[in-house]
Amino acid sequence: MACTATATNTLVDDKSSFESALDIASPGDTIILKNGTWKDDILRFYAEGTEAKPIVLRAQTAGEVILTGYSRISIYGKYLEVHGLDFKDGALTKDHIVEFRKSTTELAENCRLTNCRILNYNPVTDDIQYKWVSIFGKNNRVDHCTFSGKNHEGALLVVWLNGTANHHRIDHNYFSDIPKLNRNGAETIRIGTSTYSNTESRSIVEHNVFEKCDGELEIISNKSNFNTYRYNTFINNNGGLTLRHGNDCEVYGNFFFGGAGKPCGGVRIIGERHRVYNNYFQDLEGTSTRAAISAMNGVLNSPLNRYFQVKDAEIVHNTIVSCKQAFAFGVGENDELSLPPVNCIVANNVVDKITGNDPINYIDNPINISYQSNFVNFDNLIISDPGILNIDPELINSNGLWRTDQAGPTEDASDVTFNYLTEDMDGQSRDANPDVGSDEYSQGNITNLPLSRNNVGASWSRMNLSIAQNIDFEPHVYTFNKTLHLSDLLVSKGPYKLKLYNMMSEVVFSEKIVQSEKSISLTHLQGFYIVQIEGHENAVYRKKVWF
Repeated sequence: MACTATATNTLVDDKSSFESALDIASPGDTIILKNGTWKDDILRFYAEGTEAKPIVLRAQTAGEVILTGYSRISIYGKYLEVHGLDFKDGALTKDHIVEFRKSTTELAENCRLTNCRILNYNPVTDDIQYKWVSIFGKNNRVDHCTFSGKNHEGALLVVWLNGTANHHRIDHNYFSDIPKLNRNGAETIRIGTSTYSNTESRSIVEHNVFEKCDGELEIISNKSNFNTYRYNTFINNNGGLTLRHGNDCEVYGNFFFGGAGKPCGGVRIIGERHRVYNNYFQDLEGTSTRAAISAMNGVLNSPLNRYFQVKDAEIVHNTIVSCKQAFAFGVGENDELSLPPVNCIVANNVVDKITGNDPINYIDNPINISYQSNFVNFDNLIISDPGILNIDPELINSNGLWRTDQAGPTEDASDVTFNYLTEDMDGQSRDANPDVGSDEYSQGNITNLPLSRNNVGASWSRMNLSIAQNIDFEPHVYTFNKTLHLSDLLVSKGPYKLKLYNMMSEVVFSEKIVQSEKSISLTHLQGFYIVQIEGHENAVYRKKVWF
């Protein structure tokens, strides 16, 4: 009679017992780090699981295994998973806090870092350079992690290439609170390097939140080919998503929000055949390199580390609202950067409520640019083209986003279609006559919305956002024109305590409410907040809103 091996769970309480357990680990086994503080421990998680039976290294309780000092981990092998660790208040002098490799030739494959956090893992001075996460190998994943408080040189998360496509996935993470470094070298994510910038990576960055990531101009720095950036939310960052090197990337379904008095940017294009579509930009105060969408000038016979000419970019079906500058072309023009964008398509975009003087700015004149069906609601346009229509798109505000109205001017107004554009920013299907802008009027299910820290990152580090607790009242809560409106509060169940929390769980407003209806002007707020209403007998109601 054949025997079937049983997966084992082994609790370890120090580095030595971890290494002993790892020596005998088999596919399907789990090694559990005991709760507590692990200081100055270098964990080398080298093993080989299978797709059906990965080997797992996890915290006894997620978030209660604290790695500090100069603790770090390297992951090498196949089908390994790391869960629930908290790297907190430590520091290195070089290298990586988390790296997916054993050596320069021994790289991880199909491995995963999930539900972990790295918080304030900083050296004594900001000129010490190391990476928080370095992804080597292929088919690896970093997901549902929180990265906050990095203040030193070195990109936070780097995908490293060695000449072949690596197909990594970076998803559902929360990146936040990175102060300005005042020099280059503080990207939040970098995919590739100048040396390998003509190499395919084919990595996907999706469903992440970037909030107050001010390290440098490039929040995301693309330096390779065929990468996808989709369904991410950018909130009050002093910079934007930059296609710095490489070609053939797609940027779609992302949300960019500004409004904090910083020159927040959107998407910057360098290179060939990039597609930027179905993105939503609101309240961005940046111009030129930080415009909602900008295209750089290139360098003649550019070396790998300079600027390649923008060619054949497709900028289509984006919505740009209340931004200082919608488009900037020929950015950086000088004696060296002398090649303007060429053969670009700008079609079916909506530009509304511009706060600056030039929604479309030419620093250098693009060559053979094609405008089609763009609605730009601005009376003093310098650029004149039949494909730029000075029309009020009559957008309506719905849950904080400006959308297409049924039977409004943008509905079915596209004169040109694109076969790859089958959905809108919400994930709803486009019809045969697409609406202009990132939103398609539809009654279908919405699958993609702006995210906040309560949707992503390590689950154990998120704010508790239960919708109701001991609830015996159902208020009506919404925002409009920077005003919070409350109604249907039963006076007999009051008085109520109203609190607003920002996405860092900090109270930003508090007031007692005694009447059934209340409107409160909160013009100083910008972004996502949690409204909490406390009634009698511990009744609590919470709702996420956007100002």
